[in-house]
Amino acid sequence: MAMGGGGGAGGHVRGRRRARKRPLSEINVTPLVDVMLVLLIIFMISAPLLNVAVPVELPKTEASAMNSVDEPVVVTIGQDGEMFVGESAVAWDDLLTRVAEAGGPEARDKPVSVRGDGRAPYQAVARVMARLSAAGYTRLNLITDTAAGPGEEG
Repeated sequence: MAMGGGGGAGGHVRGRRRARKRPLSEINVTPLVDVMLVLLIIFMISAPLLNVAVPVELPKTEASAMNSVDEPVVVTIGQDGEMFVGESAVAWDDLLTRVAEAGGPEARDKPVSVRGDGRAPYQAVARVMARLSAAGYTRLNLITDTAAGPGEEG
């Protein structure tokens, strides 16, 4: 029996080309999903930290939350009576100018929310509300914290 070097099963045939690798036409989605999940976690952690820049202890009330379509201009009054429009401190004389700038071209038609610290003097909050009202701002809101239910501490 002679063994031939011809083409057979498992033999290598001369002159036959190796099969070319075809380009991969599928997209690997796994890295994209990994990156999106990491971004989702980052945004979930950082979003609550971006809400309020001026820390105040709001007074407790039993009022329910108000639904508003317009983004309000926020005036904050700290414990010592210091005023802020948005996140920047404001002097008494500049209050109306800064609220108008923050509200844009139709500032008097936009809601203005006043966040007064619960330990702030009542006079400071009342003066700000009266000044805004006298300047023609009609949509004034007081921001408070909801009161704890019976047997709970806030």
